[in-house]
Amino acid sequence: MRYLIPILITFCFISCNDASKAPEKTFFSQEKARVLQKAEEYIDLKPITVTATISERSTGGIHDFYSEGDYWWPDPKNPEGPYIRKDGMTNPDNFTAHREAMIRLSQICGALASAYRVSGDEKYVTAILPHLNAWFVDEATLMNPNLLYGQAIMGRVTGRGIGIIDTIHLMEVAKAISAIETSETVSKTDIKKLTDWFATYLDWIFTHEYGIAERDNGNNHSVCWALQASVFADLIGDEEVKAYCRNMYKTALLPEQMAENGSFPLELERTKPYGYSLFTLDAMTALCQELSTPKDNLFTFSTPEGKGIEKGLAFLYPYVKDKSTWPYKEDVMFWEEWPVKHSSFLFGGLALRNEAYLDLWKSLDADYDNPEVVRNMPIRYPLLWVD
Repeated sequence: MRYLIPILITFCFISCNDASKAPEKTFFSQEKARVLQKAEEYIDLKPITVTATISERSTGGIHDFYSEGDYWWPDPKNPEGPYIRKDGMTNPDNFTAHREAMIRLSQICGALASAYRVSGDEKYVTAILPHLNAWFVDEATLMNPNLLYGQAIMGRVTGRGIGIIDTIHLMEVAKAISAIETSETVSKTDIKKLTDWFATYLDWIFTHEYGIAERDNGNNHSVCWALQASVFADLIGDEEVKAYCRNMYKTALLPEQMAENGSFPLELERTKPYGYSLFTLDAMTALCQELSTPKDNLFTFSTPEGKGIEKGLAFLYPYVKDKSTWPYKEDVMFWEEWPVKHSSFLFGGLALRNEAYLDLWKSLDADYDNPEVVRNMPIRYPLLWVD
């Protein structure tokens, strides 16, 4: 059950209902104009799937998603040997075509499904279906429902559990399917074929050794595993998985990854502490958005030590509002590109009725195009996340 924003009962001179819904109305109005514009940009684009480009370095087949570890480089002392790691330094010669195609799919589906939600115009559903069919149904072009070859490292591994983070860009594709499933343009049979693909993939990340390794990784990767599992489970109606992820958030993610001041120490230790902190906060807040219920509000939940997403938002808020006050080291790459329109302050602002967070979200840039930023911003269409 997606999070339903509670209506606060207040006593004032204006209508209680009007007052409580004002932030949602402002958010809806701002997003409506943006998604309709984006949808028109994407409406005539043709599908591009993993079968359009093949890497000679992949040990998989034409239907297998392939990517390479971002921070792995040729060893200057042994150019033909195994790659070496340079944390935070993205190798520009990596194969990225499949990731780019998946991000493109997410952008297209997110925009078209959001436009359908705000307008009810079936033309957006008609436009989205060829992309969904090409990626998940058509046997000539579909992607296999696993990530056996994600984030490979030359000379070391043909794939890793860490690669599962690449499919965070399928979350808004899953959300898009949910948004159009009652459309008169799409049949129940079509929806069933799509949800079957996601059910198979969800089972794979739960049971394969790569999925288990990613779940237990211990930093933002574990958060993103739980977020993906929650979103895919919501699409297929798997309440057991959602309950598992809700418990994981309370008993593992918060206690093990958040400090008592609301920071994320594992991310602050990285060479890009600012960007990684923002990324983790976005993912954790989205997890709260996805899994909260009227009886179990994760936005207000805290551990016995007082750790909770309210502290996470409060910790990063001043450094997003004014990055010059950031007291830690600067990111080794892309420092100037952050912050952008982070969903954490929208979701947190709506759930906690915090106008300062909402004002900050409204002020941030939604038209970013740097590939590194786009890669780390999987939540681009919040209309798909907010009821």
